[in-house]
Amino acid sequence: MALVTPLDEIDGVYIVEPEVHTDERGIFVETYRRSWFPGQREMIQGNRGDRTAGSIVGLHYHLHQSDYWYVPYGSLRVVLHDLREGSPTDGATWSTDLGTQADGTHRHTGIYIPPGLAHGFAALSDCTITYLVDGYYNPADELGVAWNDPEIAADWGIESPILSARDSANPTRANLPVDRRPHASLRTT
Repeated sequence: MALVTPLDEIDGVYIVEPEVHTDERGIFVETYRRSWFPGQREMIQGNRGDRTAGSIVGLHYHLHQSDYWYVPYGSLRVVLHDLREGSPTDGATWSTDLGTQADGTHRHTGIYIPPGLAHGFAALSDCTITYLVDGYYNPADELGVAWNDPEIAADWGIESPILSARDSANPTRANLPVDRRPHASLRTT
């Protein structure tokens, strides 16, 4: 059975520590179960991203979509920042490393990310990330904030990242358009 706990540092985020079954054949991990997130919308689309070491993806955010992330291969650093004005954790930044750890073990943790949180990751090695979302792709809800915003102060673990043109052009938090700023009233259930 997986252990699902709320993250103290950022309201509405859940950390999943799944049970890992091992035998002489390898491992089996249940990476997602709908019942882990009662009251949340159902995840309806699955995505996979393969990234090259040194890449940064983000920071992205959605006003209407939640994500659930899992790393089956490689190592990456997740960065979350609460953009929701009026949230009890507004302005908090948190990071953790998922996937292959420095000691060679694999951290199978999953992360549930509600709407309004800036989220991104740095590929510390070549890696694969899978993510489930509770809304179909909607370009109007694909928003971003600068990965290197000093107000966010993220430690990506990478000195000279590979970035997309989109991520290079994202505004700082202070310069987000008023109608695109998330608020604590966004659904977290």
